[in-house]
Amino acid sequence: MAESIVSFVEERLGDLIVREAALIEGAREQIKKMQIELRRMKCFLEDADKRQIEDESVQNWVSEIRDAAYDAQDAIESFTLDEMLSKKRENVFKRSFAFLSEPIKLHKVGSEIEAVKARIAELTQSLQTYGVNAAREEGSTSATLHRQRQRQLRWSYSHNLEEYIVGLDENIKQVVSQLVKEKSGSISASICGMGGLGKTTLAKKVFHHSTVRRHFEGYAWAYVSQDCKRRDVWEGILLSISPPSKDERDQIMKMREEELPKKLNQVLLEKRCLVVLDDIWDAEAWDILSPAFPKAMRSSKILLTTRNRDVALHVDPNGFLHEPRCLNEEDSWDLFQKKAFSRRHSDPRTCEEMEKLGRDMVARCGGLPLAINVLGGLLATKETLSEWDTVHRSNIKSYLRRGAAQGQQSTVHDVLALSYHELPHQLKPCFLYLSQFPEDYAIPKKKLIRLWVAEGFVSPRYEHEGETLEDVAEHYLVDLVNRCMAQVGVIGASGRIKSCRLHDLMRDLCLSKAKQENFLHIVTHSDHAAADPLTSTGKIRRLAIFSDPDFFPDSYKDHPQIRSLLYFVKDNFSINSVPKCFKLLRVLDLEGSKMTPEGELPEKIGTLIHLRFLSLKKTGIRELPPSIGNLLCLETLNLETIDEFSWESTVVIPTVIWTMEQLRHLYLPKWCDYSTDDNKLSLTNLSNLLTLVNFPANKCDVSDLLSLTSLRKLVLNEPRHFQEFGEIFNRPIGKCLNSLQSLSMKTELLSFPDIVVNVPQVVRGCPFLSKLHVEGRIQKLPDYNHPHLTKLSLWGSRLVEDPMPILEKLPILRYLNGWDAFTGKKMVCSKDGFPKLKTLVLRGFPSLEEWTVEEGAMPCLFRLEILQCSKLKSVPDGLRFVRALQELEFRWMPIAFKHRLEKKGEDFSEVQHVPSIVFL
Repeated sequence: MAESIVSFVEERLGDLIVREAALIEGAREQIKKMQIELRRMKCFLEDADKRQIEDESVQNWVSEIRDAAYDAQDAIESFTLDEMLSKKRENVFKRSFAFLSEPIKLHKVGSEIEAVKARIAELTQSLQTYGVNAAREEGSTSATLHRQRQRQLRWSYSHNLEEYIVGLDENIKQVVSQLVKEKSGSISASICGMGGLGKTTLAKKVFHHSTVRRHFEGYAWAYVSQDCKRRDVWEGILLSISPPSKDERDQIMKMREEELPKKLNQVLLEKRCLVVLDDIWDAEAWDILSPAFPKAMRSSKILLTTRNRDVALHVDPNGFLHEPRCLNEEDSWDLFQKKAFSRRHSDPRTCEEMEKLGRDMVARCGGLPLAINVLGGLLATKETLSEWDTVHRSNIKSYLRRGAAQGQQSTVHDVLALSYHELPHQLKPCFLYLSQFPEDYAIPKKKLIRLWVAEGFVSPRYEHEGETLEDVAEHYLVDLVNRCMAQVGVIGASGRIKSCRLHDLMRDLCLSKAKQENFLHIVTHSDHAAADPLTSTGKIRRLAIFSDPDFFPDSYKDHPQIRSLLYFVKDNFSINSVPKCFKLLRVLDLEGSKMTPEGELPEKIGTLIHLRFLSLKKTGIRELPPSIGNLLCLETLNLETIDEFSWESTVVIPTVIWTMEQLRHLYLPKWCDYSTDDNKLSLTNLSNLLTLVNFPANKCDVSDLLSLTSLRKLVLNEPRHFQEFGEIFNRPIGKCLNSLQSLSMKTELLSFPDIVVNVPQVVRGCPFLSKLHVEGRIQKLPDYNHPHLTKLSLWGSRLVEDPMPILEKLPILRYLNGWDAFTGKKMVCSKDGFPKLKTLVLRGFPSLEEWTVEEGAMPCLFRLEILQCSKLKSVPDGLRFVRALQELEFRWMPIAFKHRLEKKGEDFSEVQHVPSIVFL
């Protein structure tokens, strides 16, 4: 982790040299020298990061290195931002005396840089003196020996079968059927999941399955792990597939390395073989081994286990990917019983009490088989109810971290920690950042990636053409998910992640590593120091407040270097002391906390010139001070209010926000008062804007939106301007919003607006839209297939002609929601229509009487909702052909309609294949 911090600080310094060359000219050489020192330091940190687990002295050094790197960034950024602010404020008179102050400032920042550089050089020398090696010399270090010991302990052998196995029957059946399937078009099947999930256990059961044994002629099991030695793997597979004679064995052992893959390739083509590659960590390991495996095997198969979904896809994009889930409550209890109750207690009451305690403890394992086995093994040694109660009252996760008994192969913590240690340096701070969110918290993806960007975890040098920093950050999140370090919460209509979460035990690892790295500080109640599980002696850089209504930032005035403050409490919060305490703050998230006393930000908020992220969403904020304009680096400003229907939630906003050039995401309240004259405001300064929610059409010309060429998401909430928005693409001719991906024209009115929206014009002007929500009448739909649209909501459209013949041609539409969208009596979905549609919602079609679904229509439909269609006589004729349908929901439908769907009803045959049918 220290390597990660030093790496991105070194990168930030490079970015500053390029971006702010004029401002830091006087300190340029000193900054370059500091970069050199940081690069030297990186050579030692890979070894030091691993050795700090074993050596407290190295841990202290790593902590000092981390603080020194941060201090370097703080000093230089403070200087450059102060200069930028001075230039913004200066007038002719002030400028005439500027030459008097600049040398003083340059000398000050130069001295600070020199002091930090000296610290880093001294620390590097100390590491060398102590015996920490540069990365290129690490072969002989104790860290390497430690890693080798861990690898040996985790080594899997195909003949070592687990004593107790629960909940794998269906998993085994699915994998076996794929392996023995003839002409499957793939060479591999993969079992993918987080550490401790039972991937190797499942692979062993498949490997020894009677059907597999009858199908294949040769079998080989190879444990790959992080240290992949290809000759050893190739030799092992060759010797296993066809047990050779002594002479043949000697011949294989004497083969040159380049001969081994040719021999193995030949055998796999001639025989029907199964090769298991257990615990393969990255694509590079496969690339090293792949010369021995034919690209098109007729009958041989590879079964691999991995923690990284990308590895499975890299090995075989067409292969079968199986992702077993954590055990459910009953399977978890079943596994625990087999392990813990080796000897049943004779007293039924004692057994009953033990079961009560046991079920509660098993629930804390989150369905992870390894954790349940460890807990069961621990309690198997405890015979009395008192001993069980002692474990129950303790921290179960601490037992899982240290293992059940001396000599156990690996603790749960060790197994999960392997995934952390294998993360690329840029992903480690992103993972640790997840630890500050509460347990079982659904982490919104958009908010998370903007926080990562604000913290500086994402470097511009990783951007590709056409990508933003947010795109790179989203790749980081997908990578963490693919590595099974984070779990997907909600998937959006476009198939992208909307929220994520951490498994309880992965979060425990995350908290543990965050504490070790002094990454953040969590306040859980009023006794801050005693209550905080992450207390350490280093400087606090990030602060998360979970449950402390009496907390005030003054308590942390001795930590002026704090960069991030996230508040997860809904109680009253006083922001007045934040500016004077935390001058280096980059992130301030107060979402959901009620502001006191009058819902106003203090004028001194403008001194937080490092601020990149400011969320006042649902805080009751009433007014922003003009000093907000001093926040030159602000990228995200969220002012969405609590009560969307009340004029009392109006927020007074200074017009200065329209001059904040670095803004990328701007969320305005529904109702704003700009306290200015009748002159229109201009958007031309906001060229970096990617998100604009609640565009203030009463103060800006709608046509000004054409100047926001980077805009990706736009929400309009004033119906008077919906029609005007479509017309802007006619003047000047050819102007488009080519970056816009999400457009919402919605209102909070109790009825849909009676204005006409020219949707064909809107779609032509926004050619890359993937999400479109329109409220208002539509006279005509676009007469061409929009290639990018995945989510479409049409509310109050009142179309006269059946919209299905046009909408069903949208090639990748996954979600369609129509509310009062069609006034006709008959609707038809044609064969091959809606090829990708997964969710369809029809509400308030007042005249619809008949709906036909032809065979072959909507082949992917998963969920269908029908609401308030009072004249619809029955479910669609042909719904029985939609075999993918899993969920049917009906609301506010006639009783006769419901009777037709009951078991003896006329339409039961149309829906009997649907597992879930709900009437509300």
